[in-house]
Amino acid sequence: MKTKWLFPHSYRLIGWLIFVPSATLGLAALYADFNIFSLVGALFNKKELAQEKNYSLSAFFNSDNMTDEVGAIGVIIGLLLIAFSREKTEDEMISQLRLESLQWSVYANYIILAIAILLFYDGAFFNVMIYNMFTVLLVFIIRFRWLMSGSTIVRYEKSTES
Repeated sequence: MKTKWLFPHSYRLIGWLIFVPSATLGLAALYADFNIFSLVGALFNKKELAQEKNYSLSAFFNSDNMTDEVGAIGVIIGLLLIAFSREKTEDEMISQLRLESLQWSVYANYIILAIAILLFYDGAFFNVMIYNMFTVLLVFIIRFRWLMSGSTIVRYEKSTES
């Protein structure tokens, strides 16, 4: 796997800082009908700028609930940064683990999708598809980190034997 396409190592932290609030925002929008734009619109309406007769931000902020879209985009960006950031020491073994994890996550994603097609219908299927958008990246991150923790143990044991 070519490492020139990977983000710098420091982007992993940025990815976590984007992913966690975005996932929380997306889940709040999905299950609690949370609308961050109505909250922002209410804050702007308290200021004098929004109180002018010809200018009101409330029409823009209350027109559509874009909270779930903002949350989903944030989750995607965060997961991409987490998944495809370089390790501190990027070598051939890590590249191989990365490639195997990616292949494994694609297989797992489509197995989950095939099962969902057979078991879920209507609104439940739509909810499964929402989660399925993120399955490839989530499974990749989990699998890669799990393999990395195991390979770190193996590397440590080999270095102490010498």
